[in-house]
Amino acid sequence: MPPVLTARPTVPASRRPPSAHGVRLPKRVRGTLRHAAPALLGYLAVRLLGLLVLGRWAHLRGHGIWPALATSWDSRWYLAIADHGYAPGPPGEPPGDRPMAFFPLYPALIKAVAAVTPGSRASVGLVLAVLCSLAAAWGIFAVGDRLYERRVGTVLAVLWGALPVAVVQWMGYTESLFTALAAWALFAVLDGRWAWAAGLAVAAGLTRPTGIAVAAAVTVGGLCAARRGSRWALAAALAAPLGWLGYVGWVGLRLGRWDGYFVVQRSWGNAWDGGSVTLRQLRRQLVYTQDPQLFLVMVSLAMIAAVALFALCVADRQPLPLLVFAGVLLLVVLGSGGVYFPRARFLLPGFPLLLPLALAAGRARRHVAALVLGGAALSSAWLGAYMLLVWRGAP
Repeated sequence: MPPVLTARPTVPASRRPPSAHGVRLPKRVRGTLRHAAPALLGYLAVRLLGLLVLGRWAHLRGHGIWPALATSWDSRWYLAIADHGYAPGPPGEPPGDRPMAFFPLYPALIKAVAAVTPGSRASVGLVLAVLCSLAAAWGIFAVGDRLYERRVGTVLAVLWGALPVAVVQWMGYTESLFTALAAWALFAVLDGRWAWAAGLAVAAGLTRPTGIAVAAAVTVGGLCAARRGSRWALAAALAAPLGWLGYVGWVGLRLGRWDGYFVVQRSWGNAWDGGSVTLRQLRRQLVYTQDPQLFLVMVSLAMIAAVALFALCVADRQPLPLLVFAGVLLLVVLGSGGVYFPRARFLLPGFPLLLPLALAAGRARRHVAALVLGGAALSSAWLGAYMLLVWRGAP
């Protein structure tokens, strides 16, 4: 639950205003929802456009979109963990320790929610992803709104929904859950809500390997605040990495070696090499390949753009926690020697990188901002459908 959802004091039943549905949101929640409504509606419009293009393209090719969204690629691994824990992998995969590369929070949520709701676990996983994407868009708006103004926050949320690989936000993947946790953790740091910041950082550390970036941001922010005398900030700084460290430590105990998690990652071909493989692949894709594949060119350009945007963020003197989060995320993703094609997806939670663009579009004339956001939405819809229906690899 995001920090802004703190409940107001209990009001006696006799004094509560009537509600046709028997449930009435606290006044503060209603106010924050109204304030964020343009951002959430804009985000929904962009993603529904992407779903419409995907559905039409899939129909023309004789495909269904449900398997692609709910049960493909990494989704199968998360569903297998929800079904059986970390013992086997999905059907058709060789046995071994490879499932431990996937962090536990998302499959645990799937299992818990599926136990009390109708429908398959695949359905639950997809619904959770969609709901988490809305929470993420709300948190992203909150950060942009707090740093600048409402319009910049709205543009920031819509831009996040219009990224080239944003279709993943509505798939059975962890990107939406992780982005929601990261956005609200960063907002909590900016707002000085250290208990929320620590709890959300712990949860993010149980969601993805890049949860270490959220932990680093909260730790740095907490230490800076602790120098000004805040004991709660110091406690948050110390607690923030516990989720990530806890899971990595558990894998080490399970495998009987301190570097067990990193051994599992190497079984997937992933090892941090400082970026040498990334640079070689960039040069190969953009210079030497005679017949470049569109998707890989897009991934290459997305990584270059991310580095350039980070430089702009530094030049704009963004708050240190945001810079730490984006910087550590870039170090982990670009410094990995693993598979190349998911790199754009791995960078999807790095919404602070979009702040320079959101600031420029938010301060531009309305028709200019509409043209930029509309073009981004259309390109995202087309690229998302291409990624799922034409590209033969994982997103």
